[in-house]
Amino acid sequence: MQDNLHDNSILIENTQILREIFGDFDENIDIIKEELGVDIHIRNGEIKLYGEEIAIDLGKKLIYNLIEIIKTQKKLDKQDLRYSIQLLLNGKEEYVKELLKEVVCVTASGKSIKPKTIGQKRYLDAIRKNDIVFCIGPAGTGKTYLAMAMAVQALKNKEVNRLILTRPAVEAGESLGFLPGDLQEKVDPYLRPIYDALFDILGAESYNRYIEKGLIEVAPLAYMRGRTLDSSYIILDEAQNTTNEQMKMFLTRLGFGSKAIITGDITQIDLSKGKESGLKTITKILDNVKGIDFIYLSKHDIVRHPLVQRIIEAYDKYESTQG
Repeated sequence: MQDNLHDNSILIENTQILREIFGDFDENIDIIKEELGVDIHIRNGEIKLYGEEIAIDLGKKLIYNLIEIIKTQKKLDKQDLRYSIQLLLNGKEEYVKELLKEVVCVTASGKSIKPKTIGQKRYLDAIRKNDIVFCIGPAGTGKTYLAMAMAVQALKNKEVNRLILTRPAVEAGESLGFLPGDLQEKVDPYLRPIYDALFDILGAESYNRYIEKGLIEVAPLAYMRGRTLDSSYIILDEAQNTTNEQMKMFLTRLGFGSKAIITGDITQIDLSKGKESGLKTITKILDNVKGIDFIYLSKHDIVRHPLVQRIIEAYDKYESTQG
């Protein structure tokens, strides 16, 4: 792969890289054309760009970044492409290589879990530097999944003795009395997203082994009362649905050698009227406390289907017009 003699050309000799750049039915090229206003053609492994000089320059920078992505992870998905374009247009294309360097862990299926956005990279850095990290952001930003990947890796590296994953069962009012089955069967539906993420990261065999040995505990928030959690990695998910009392109770469980990650979306509070979200309150109480960090992710950090970002934008616009 090298620059051709012509300023608007890039020669790529690796056909696999070419295929990934162009995508199925040239759909990646269509995205690049639409976003950068540049026309792209290929012949005998040579990519030629046509358009205004600035568009050609951006197009070449983008293609070189895409080549680095493909070399590192063997494929190019739409989210990687769109985020690379976003970084390029914001003059931050150098961050692409930074994101590629970091792998949190590798799942049982061989997939590398890594930050996909600058916000996610900042989140992981905060977890490494602090014992308590709050991550607040909309759905699809990887808040919980990345925290769990970090926790699993810490357990594998014997940095902690166990993982404790919890969330409030707010829809059942924490009483759970009207649901059928024993207590575990009653709370399982509210913990299912945590189980699913664990299963994806660890695989069936390791997942079952860790659960059976008690090295991983998944429990509703009510189970945390009265405990001191030493040498543990503790994740509180859906924290926007904690009350002030529950948040205080959770944070004061932290023992020696432990880390706590608290995630939530303050636009999705399901508490009954009159109850204040513990996550909203805690941002005022613990701001600037040493050893604690707050990371705020935005729609730009969404790593789900591109429509998720547009849906959130549409809701924000609608809610702003409703006052």
